[in-house]
Amino acid sequence: MESKAKIIYKNREMLILNKAAGVVCTCEGREVKGSLEEWLKSELGNNKLPRQGIVHRLDKGTSGLMVVARTAEFRAKIMKLFKNRQIKKEYWALVEGDLPQNGVIKVPIHRSKYQFGRFAVREDGKEAETHFKLLEKYKFENRVYSLVEVDLKTGRTHQIRVHFSYLGWPLVGDTIYGGHSLLGLQRPFLHAKKLVFLDKSYESELALDLKKIIAQL
Repeated sequence: MESKAKIIYKNREMLILNKAAGVVCTCEGREVKGSLEEWLKSELGNNKLPRQGIVHRLDKGTSGLMVVARTAEFRAKIMKLFKNRQIKKEYWALVEGDLPQNGVIKVPIHRSKYQFGRFAVREDGKEAETHFKLLEKYKFENRVYSLVEVDLKTGRTHQIRVHFSYLGWPLVGDTIYGGHSLLGLQRPFLHAKKLVFLDKSYESELALDLKKIIAQL
């Protein structure tokens, strides 16, 4: 069975994990088989922290980097850094469309009024800000795709997916928000590539399934 995550850095206070796609982060009090929370407990033992120290989440279909607390002190410290927006989160996404060199998407996000479990741009939503930089363009079967580096300034649920979809550039593979499957990819092309906090930077390679898509374009 494929691992739920790889530990890429570990010390007494924290872990940096590279989460696999298809893994739910937390149980939220429910019985969720195969969650990252459950995996942490089985791999490292119960640390008695809420959600086993998980302080931020990636969507089930998103791969990449997460920081996990191992002590109550560090959990409080990292939650404060998130609250004060002192953690830089960088993602790579492949979107459908011919994007400009770079840009900023700044529109509020709230739960969708019409579809359960989905989010949407709404005037009464929470502030959400997404910066993007174009890395590469690809033409495949008469369609243009843009690989972008995304710098999240806020951390709303589904933020990247909702923002790009709103502008008519849905993520490849993100069928929930208007994207289409490409070369068999069954999840959004989204990878949390870099985390920067407390003067340290952590990076991960693009997930293998996403690398294969790029290689075929």
